[in-house]
Amino acid sequence: MTTPVLRDPAFLRLWCGTTASGLATWALPFVLGLAVLDTSLTPAGLGVLLAARTIGFLAAVPVGGVLADRFPRRRVVAVAGTAAAVASPVIGAGLHGSLAVAVVAAAVAGAGQGACRPAFQALTAEVVAEAGRQRANAAITLSVRVTTLVAPSLTALLATVLPVPALLWGTGLLWLAAALVPPAGRPLTALPAARASFAAEFADGLREARRHPWFVAGLFALTAVIATGYSATGVALPLVSRDRYGSEAVLAAATTAYTVGALAGALLLARWTPRAAGRTALAGLAAYAVAPLSLLLPVHPAVVVAAYAIAGVGIELFNVPWFTAIQREVEPGKLARVSALDFLLSYGLAPAGLALIAPTMAEFGAGPVLGACALVCLLAPAAAALAPGTRHFAQPRDRL
Repeated sequence: MTTPVLRDPAFLRLWCGTTASGLATWALPFVLGLAVLDTSLTPAGLGVLLAARTIGFLAAVPVGGVLADRFPRRRVVAVAGTAAAVASPVIGAGLHGSLAVAVVAAAVAGAGQGACRPAFQALTAEVVAEAGRQRANAAITLSVRVTTLVAPSLTALLATVLPVPALLWGTGLLWLAAALVPPAGRPLTALPAARASFAAEFADGLREARRHPWFVAGLFALTAVIATGYSATGVALPLVSRDRYGSEAVLAAATTAYTVGALAGALLLARWTPRAAGRTALAGLAAYAVAPLSLLLPVHPAVVVAAYAIAGVGIELFNVPWFTAIQREVEPGKLARVSALDFLLSYGLAPAGLALIAPTMAEFGAGPVLGACALVCLLAPAAAALAPGTRHFAQPRDRL
């Protein structure tokens, strides 16, 4: 794939920074899992550390959004990435000293990750001209999906020669690269001279979000799909793989197929711009319904694997136009805050969905829950498509 944006040194630096942050983010849970295997961490301690990281992430996302609209985005990325870089080896020290220290460090690492997310989104709009942003977002998505495949295996390979503390130093170095490598953007708007409170500035971002009906509707649909369909399949797939098919092979094949499908979707959107980008994106999001349906019905294992591949393609048919539209339509000075709202509601609610799905399945059975989640995955994007502007993910007046 040869395009001008991929030959732009500034974008390549941004891409390397986001890739480094993705590798560090995905590697940490596996490194901590290895600490359980070598008995330097208990399973309960692992749960506490991962919970602390999630809490730090959720707390920092709105703060990071405000800061990235208040100060240069490059500076916010540098500070947040450096905080995560320092915290990573401290987690390792805490494993052999005080678990409380490790918990605080995990929360700081999560906060660095959370603050980086909206800042990176806004920085992309500064580094890449509007005409190249869809390809840029597709390239960033490709790195995310490749990271999900590479990080676990690379971590396991390095674990054969390095102890857990050294691996945590490695994640720290990745975060340091994420902090230092990205370029300074070209600010699209002047920084505000007067400073309001954090709450007031975030509320201003909420008002900007409400100004775009397509964004509110799309975020509702995305949150519904992640909180129900994504959570239900995350809980049910291991059980179905074991109980219906008698091994974990279907689990491994389906999760791999999902990532491969997402890669295919990102590659497709690197070369193709749908005429009705919003409707195409919402149709892709609705395609996730095939995943819970495949677990509900007694089908051949190949059907489950194919369903997850379709879901992977669909999620990127949504993600790439979605990010591109936010960068195009939202007022530049409020872009990070609106992006923070996106991450906070969609991916921030995923742990809550996972926590509720398991007891709901235990109470009502897997079948009814999977059926209900598949229905939500279909109906939520269909309802979102009725909102003004969703055909193109743009203000209706812009298409008159």
